[in-house]
Amino acid sequence: MARRCAVCGKGPLVGNNVSHANNKSKTRSLPNLRSVRVNDAGEVKHVRVCTRCLKANKVQKAGRRTTVTASA
Repeated sequence: MARRCAVCGKGPLVGNNVSHANNKSKTRSLPNLRSVRVNDAGEVKHVRVCTRCLKANKVQKAGRRTTVTASA
């Protein structure tokens, strides 16, 4: 499964750790992804969304499933 946001497409970033002696070693920064249930055109799907998109309300989260019992 790709480490990519389903809404904005944010993915891993690459860079260098630079020491005091100017030695460089590669490093990866991964996006903060959360698996959420999303209401997509009336259909409930599980998608991985970054927390920035969740905070900005770019997705419509699906409500919890509740069972309805018939009252007598």
